[in-house]
Amino acid sequence: MSQASRSLSITVIGLGQMGGNMALTLKAAGFVVTGTDVFDAARTKLAALGLSVVAPDALPASDVYLLSLPTSAHVREVLEASPGLLALAPKGSVIVDTSTSDPAVSRELAEKVTAAGLHWLDAPVSGGPKGAASGKLGMLLGGDDTTIERVMPMLEAMSAKRTHVGGPGSGHVVKLANNYLCAAHLITTAEAVAMAAKAGVDPAACLAGINSGSGRSAISEVNFPEWVLSERFDSGFTTGLMRKDLRLARDAAEQLGIPLPLLQAVVDAWHANPEQPTDTDDFNHITMPILARASQAESH
Repeated sequence: MSQASRSLSITVIGLGQMGGNMALTLKAAGFVVTGTDVFDAARTKLAALGLSVVAPDALPASDVYLLSLPTSAHVREVLEASPGLLALAPKGSVIVDTSTSDPAVSRELAEKVTAAGLHWLDAPVSGGPKGAASGKLGMLLGGDDTTIERVMPMLEAMSAKRTHVGGPGSGHVVKLANNYLCAAHLITTAEAVAMAAKAGVDPAACLAGINSGSGRSAISEVNFPEWVLSERFDSGFTTGLMRKDLRLARDAAEQLGIPLPLLQAVVDAWHANPEQPTDTDDFNHITMPILARASQAESH
């Protein structure tokens, strides 16, 4: 890594499973990294792992402010109110939003960021905490080429694959499209496996067959063996977050005036029973009621 890369200073705002691991990965890569979080426990945990941490109201001047936050509302608060990066961040610094945010809000905030003399890049990520810890995330980039080029050393240290999909907000549009398909594939794959199980086919054998054909997906190839059939359910992504992303995808479609009945059906399926799974459950738990119904039917 060049000296210029090492001198790039980064403040990571949001030290949860994703943000904390991204901060540690960037620190290990040689960047000057400071972390902050509204929760004392998160700051204490990362400090114990060697990260320089500060309170949210004591942010240092940085070249990049990397946001890893739950919702667009939190992103807005960090920019406009507490700590108020629009006023506090040095002119010319870059705001990078790795959250899965509302594209309409992102475009609005990007305009405010630009008006404040700052630069914007939406960069939602995939790969979970494991990908964040290993620097092998996937990133969808929404912003201009100059901004991307400026922070590319940081992006390269964080991710195995980066796709520039358009201007501000575009990364979040594609991320919502991706998560819609992920949510749909969990349901359809569970139904396919349940059907095969009812017919006497072992679920692992069914998945092996699907993965050799055109019906395969990341869900059948990774999620089912890794988290569903193993019953580990520790992917690091919650049902509540997936439900939020699906609502954002539905709202985006409505704002665009395009009817997407299958999207609405997937949204409805994920919200049908708030207790199965609960918002705090791993999102792969959505498969369990479907698989359980096949098991119950078989026992009868």
